[in-house]
Amino acid sequence: MEENQLLAEQFEGHRAHLTAVAYRMLGSLSEAEDAVQESWLRLTRAEGSEIENLGGFLTTVVARVALDMLRSRKSRREEPLAAPVPELPAGSSPVVDPEHEALLADSVGLALLVVLERLAPAERLAFVLHDMFAIPFEEIGAIVGRSPAAARQLASRARRRVQGPANASGADLARQREVIDAFLAALRAGDITGLLAVLDPDVVVRADAVAARAGAAAEVRGAETWAKQAAAYRGGARFARPALVEGAVGVVLAPRGRLFRVLTFTISGGKIVAIDVVGDPARLGQLDLAVLDR
Repeated sequence: MEENQLLAEQFEGHRAHLTAVAYRMLGSLSEAEDAVQESWLRLTRAEGSEIENLGGFLTTVVARVALDMLRSRKSRREEPLAAPVPELPAGSSPVVDPEHEALLADSVGLALLVVLERLAPAERLAFVLHDMFAIPFEEIGAIVGRSPAAARQLASRARRRVQGPANASGADLARQREVIDAFLAALRAGDITGLLAVLDPDVVVRADAVAARAGAAAEVRGAETWAKQAAAYRGGARFARPALVEGAVGVVLAPRGRLFRVLTFTISGGKIVAIDVVGDPARLGQLDLAVLDR
């Protein structure tokens, strides 16, 4: 019993790191907690006293579990465990709190979580473990069953997806970003004057059929008309983040890291002349998204 208690205490010392790894792999705090709990179960089946590097062992285990979960997401079934999970100390397993998950998603980066969701499981693992946690490619290759060189290629391919195409000049993106940042700041504050400063007087705001069914007007013309309606979007604006959309600066709305809407912009002369709101899941899945801040 004392040995199991000591092992549990050592495991708790690694819990925050394991949760961070699993969350970036899975993008879901509840699934991350499941992966961490599974790593505890596997630890109790191993000879804990013979593990020289417990942190490294647990990181490998939670990464393998998360990779399996990513690969089986579409067909995964809920099945009871064959044996009870050894209990951790009372109060050690946190209850998933939506507000806590929202804060965690924001700390990781809502746009980054959205882009990570587009990667193949092995690519996501290689990128997360190497670029975010500095795990060597030798260890990553062992987890995905490939050579270190192949693991390096997985991370490189994922990195290109995350960073997006280099078909727009840095200066052009900076100008776009300045306008979009001002737009978002005004939208979050419900600042009509601030919105009018970045919107062309004849701006056209269009919503696709899915967004329109959810309450947005299919089309609104005129900066003053739309700005006066913008208060209705103030709450959702806290989930909005700039991102590269088809190589230009756009906005993703991703509550808790789940892509919900994408806004694309037409900018001319430092003013927004058109906004298109995409809510159709099929269309969202086709958009080329990448992060702006890395």
